[in-house]
Amino acid sequence: MRRDVIVFDIETVVDADAARRVVRQSDLTDQEARDALSLYFLEKTDGRNDFPRQPFHQVVAISYGHLIREPGEEGNELLIRRLATGGEKNSSEKEMLEGFFHLIETRAPQLVSFNGRGFDVAVLKYRAMAHGMACPRWFTEGDKWNNYDTRFSSEYHCDLLEVLSDFGASAKCSMDEVAAAFSVPGKLDTAGDIVRDMFEVGQIEAIRDYCETDVLTTMLLFLRHQFFSGALNEGAYARAVIGVRNYVEAESEARPHLAEYLQAWVSLEG
Repeated sequence: MRRDVIVFDIETVVDADAARRVVRQSDLTDQEARDALSLYFLEKTDGRNDFPRQPFHQVVAISYGHLIREPGEEGNELLIRRLATGGEKNSSEKEMLEGFFHLIETRAPQLVSFNGRGFDVAVLKYRAMAHGMACPRWFTEGDKWNNYDTRFSSEYHCDLLEVLSDFGASAKCSMDEVAAAFSVPGKLDTAGDIVRDMFEVGQIEAIRDYCETDVLTTMLLFLRHQFFSGALNEGAYARAVIGVRNYVEAESEARPHLAEYLQAWVSLEG
């Protein structure tokens, strides 16, 4: 298994420039272009779905939790190193993408996501190509059965939506639903469907904070699965969760969104 584990999530809005190009209306405002793209996909799907395809999503935040897998006396341990969001508030999409793929090129970590195969990774790859970037290690790391694009191996990418549903054999539940079933904090006051509104009024920092709380939830679900699958024994699982809890507590004063998450976490414990 990989030593570095990167639990990640992204937030996006419609790329207004790409929307103007595909609908062939260069005079639209950004808001009009995003609305026009929704109508475009409604027409393509006979009114069933207005959600834009992955190439049209502009990345506005990439958050990650960095875990280290270390050998212990009774098996592996997972230790939290950092919870952060790539770049700064004013970083460009290209700068954030460069940071993400630099992690792949330099560390080749195990990625952990929730629906990363269906959405996040596809968006990141499309957008990297749109900016003329390259990441050869994505395609050369591993072997035929274990690599970043292999669906049924989680050594390089563990997509919890796939793993928890046995790759579609059972119903695919949302992260918020699984979190509720596992007594783990899920969505707080923000949801993905209002990210566009937040972006258009300049609330970039709030989007970045929201993305980090989704990463925390994904991390706790991942640790639960690691225990269930035997990748962590009972003691290692308990220490990993305590480590995350201690990290959140230590960061809460300086990062109010983590204090809010901690409060939700405590309330679930009764």
